Formats: sequence, structure tokens, C-alpha cells
Amino acid sequence: MKFLPLVWAALMRRKARTILTLLSIIVAFLLFGMLDAVRVAFTVRDSLEGASRLVTSSRLSIIQPLPYADLAQIQRVPGVRQVAFANWFGGIYQDRRNFFANFAVSPNYLDLFPEFVLPKEQRAAFDHTRTGAIVGANLARRYNFKVGDRIPLQATIFPHKNGDNTWTFDLVGIFHAREARDRGQEDQMMFHYDYFDEGRTFGHGTVGWYAVQISDPDRAGQVARDIDRLFANSADETRTQTEKQFSLDFARQIGDIGLIVSSIMGAVFFTILLLTGNTMSQAVRERIPELAVLKTIGYSNRRVLWLVLAESLLLAIAGGCIGLLLAMAGAGMLSAAFRGGAFEVGLQSWRNGIGIMLVLGFAVGLPPAWRAMRLRIVDALNAH
Repeated sequence: MKFLPLVWAALMRRKARTILTLLSIIVAFLLFGMLDAVRVAFTVRDSLEGASRLVTSSRLSIIQPLPYADLAQIQRVPGVRQVAFANWFGGIYQDRRNFFANFAVSPNYLDLFPEFVLPKEQRAAFDHTRTGAIVGANLARRYNFKVGDRIPLQATIFPHKNGDNTWTFDLVGIFHAREARDRGQEDQMMFHYDYFDEGRTFGHGTVGWYAVQISDPDRAGQVARDIDRLFANSADETRTQTEKQFSLDFARQIGDIGLIVSSIMGAVFFTILLLTGNTMSQAVRERIPELAVLKTIGYSNRRVLWLVLAESLLLAIAGGCIGLLLAMAGAGMLSAAFRGGAFEVGLQSWRNGIGIMLVLGFAVGLPPAWRAMRLRIVDALNAH
């Protein structure tokens, strides 16, 4: 610790350069923390225990439909309180850039999701309007939707049987999330499954997934196994999982999320390695006479090596810790679009992060530190 003022003074010799380098490292570890939270979420299976709601979808693929007839069998499974179902629609509002989640739901779908607050009169209107639809408050604000509007959606998957690619819905309600953590779920639209099933040209009598409410969350794992056992070795095998895992699997359709995230993190740190390494090398070159003076007054080669190395380690650890703390604060924003769980910068991310800080610190600091250690006093003073 007695050498810390000397290390700090060396870093502050060029304040602007040090601050910019530190900011680069902070940004790198901020990205690392948030991206690693995504990687962990997409590669670690979520535990079923303690879940009050489960989602049953096709075992083959999340986009593979299930027979409507499965509903009655799932309802008879011990521990199941209520079952609803939904089907992804994927319509586009006016322009392909105006994409938002929209899907058909069963009449009791909202009963399973008390976190969505819909006024009683609007719920009654939804229940009794065949072409009725409801949207989240965020979505209503974005497109200035109001109760009574007619909303046309261009079909991308399910054309209408009348030959028109446009489906028209009557907006009868706007729902709000009960808790702030669920505000991201206000960016979606729901409408009646019966209207959808009657109007589509294919897939009649099938649903996308079943939402299963269970009586005892402590028996969630057993209930899930019992449901999947019903359809084992059938043409429509199922996979029952938590809502969080279902949402992640849905998003995983775009590709290998873990590989994509790891590639981005690798590119970020390779860039930071080059940037910080160049900065440290330049800083040591500028201080060759000072290092020669330190050796002249009795500092050993090994001590000079560690003094230079300490600069890069201090920069890497300080910037990395600040970046990960900021990532912890910002990880909640990633959770908004995924129901049933949250992204978090946990112990595993911190362990990985600290390891990267040390590797980064040694990688950028060791070459200039080695050069400083082998520096000859006479040569250094003669060169300047």
C-alpha cells in the first residue's frame, strides 16, 4: 500500500489519457456484465420448483402447434387448477417497422394473469366482442391507440380465409401492469382465439401453447412431468417449463444466443486490449527517465516491474468493478421483455469478470513492465 501514491501519481501524469482509458474499460465491462447476464439466462435451464404457472409447448419446436384436444387432458392432471391457451399471430401494423407482440388467446387467458389490470367494463366488452382486442398501455401510447379504434394487422403467417391479408380488430380495452417490473408486458396485443381460428386458412383446431396454473407451486416439477408423460411417445410430445424459460426459448429462435453474445464480448475485449496496451506502452516510454531515477535511488528491477504492472492492474480492476456495478443497475431493463424471471449480474458474472480484469491487467501491463525492469540506467539517461 505504501507504493499506491506513486502508482496513482504515475496514472495522473496524463489525466485526460487515463480518464479516457478508464472510461473505455468501464464501458467494456458494462457491456460484459449485461451480455453475460443474457448468456447465462439463455444457457442455464430454469428450475420448475416454486413456479405458480407453467407453459406447455411442443417438444419438437416452440413454433410447432399442439392439438386443441390436449386441453381437456391437461385439465385432468392432479395439481392443475386452470388451463388457458394462446397462439402467436405475428401481424404487422401499417409498416414492417411497426412490429409488436400480438397473439390470440382463450376466453380465460386473463384470469391466469392477474398482473394485467383491465377495467371491469373493458373486460366485459372484450368477453362479448368477437372481433375485440386489448392492448397494453405502452403500446397504446406509442401508436396513440384509443378504445373504440379499429386496428388493422397485416398477416405474415396466417392469411384470412376471405382472401384478404388484413385482419381488423376492434380495440375494446387497454390494460396496465400491476407491478413496475411487468411494464415491459404492456407492449403487446391480445384478441380472441375463436375469431382467429375461424378466419385462418390452415392450422384449425391447434394452439401455440398452454398456460397452466397449478395449485401448489412446490409440486410444479411433478405436475410438469405428469403433463409431459401424458403425451410421451405420441405425435405431439410436449415440454412443460417455466414462463421465463419459454420466453427465452422463443427468443432463441433467432440463433445461438450464447455464441452470438460470446462473440460480441470477445470482439469488445480484443479492442480494449489493443487500446489499453498501446496506452500503457506509451505511458512507460514517456517515463523512461523517471524509471531510471527510481533505479538510481535503490529501486530493484523487480520492484520497478511491479510498479508498472500495478498501474495496468489498478486501471483494469477499477474500471471493471465500476462497469459491473453499472451493469447490475441496468440489468433490470433486460428483464422487461421476458415474463417470469429477471436477468441479473450474479456471482458467476463477477467471477468471470474479475478473471478477465486480471488477465487484461497482466496482458497490457506485462510487456511495458518487462521493458522497464530490463532498463539500464545509463542507456535510459543517455537516451533522454
